[in-house]
Amino acid sequence: MAPARNPPIAAGLGAAGVPPPPGPGLSGSVPLVRPHYGTDVLAESQARRRRPESPQVDAASGLVVEEAGGRGFCGAVVACEKDAVTLEDRFGRRRVFPLRPGAFLLEGRPVTLTRPAPAQPGRPARSRSGSVARPAAPAGAAHRAQVARASRIYVEGRHDAELVEKIWGDDLRDVGVVVEYLEGVDHLPSVVHSFAPGPQRRLGVLVDHLVPGSKEQRIAAAVTSPYVLVAGHPFVDIWQAVKPATLGISGWPTVPRGTPWKEGVLRALGWAPDTAAGWKRILAATRYYTDLEAELLGRVEELIDFVTAPGSG
Repeated sequence: MAPARNPPIAAGLGAAGVPPPPGPGLSGSVPLVRPHYGTDVLAESQARRRRPESPQVDAASGLVVEEAGGRGFCGAVVACEKDAVTLEDRFGRRRVFPLRPGAFLLEGRPVTLTRPAPAQPGRPARSRSGSVARPAAPAGAAHRAQVARASRIYVEGRHDAELVEKIWGDDLRDVGVVVEYLEGVDHLPSVVHSFAPGPQRRLGVLVDHLVPGSKEQRIAAAVTSPYVLVAGHPFVDIWQAVKPATLGISGWPTVPRGTPWKEGVLRALGWAPDTAAGWKRILAATRYYTDLEAELLGRVEELIDFVTAPGSG
């Protein structure tokens, strides 16, 4: 919205509504000039307001744009929420970007993407993950239950499983994928051995803090195979995958080495020391995929694609 304009000054009056002092000139007066502002304050302000702005373009599904922030990611719009848009490139990779003025290039020119008008009746709705939601069953009828696939997705703990269920639960039920949890990445080798992965029985695993040189990275390398995909995010805990703004905080606290991470976070934020209560607060605030960091979104989508690939069970 353009800033409010200064109230007009009546012709022949000064800024305070007082006639200017008489002096030489055709009108019998001299202009009231304040040296430290220059000759025409209003003209300078108007010139600033006339600077060109990036045109607004609806982020319609299928629109192809390029991210203008230097990374050069180019893709088609697959979902758009209040403050973020999801692009998918030609390789099927997805990225989430905030909706900011001039943040995208359309045919080489900066544009500002805006959320399209609400879908009209008959248009497909979106799930919490941003995918096309399954149509509602007719009144008095129920959707046919999907048979669970042999392939599975494992996550590290209960909190991870609850977050995946809240955001991707509808999608996973539609494709018959079950999510289970490991109760710690140390159990992954024995789980993989018991699961006996194969061409019709794929296993996808979501791991916290999967960074080079970490224990998690070494375990992942030991179990990865054509039928086992271990995908991880860089966060210490799944809590960190929730955007701080979603919780009304400026950022996740830095916890001193040697202090249990969740306990340190709860203490720094001044929340109740009960971990279960803290997680309940975080989960309640997380409603849509736009509340999550892109590093987690991409990994979960990758795992779903892996266990539902053609030919997998």
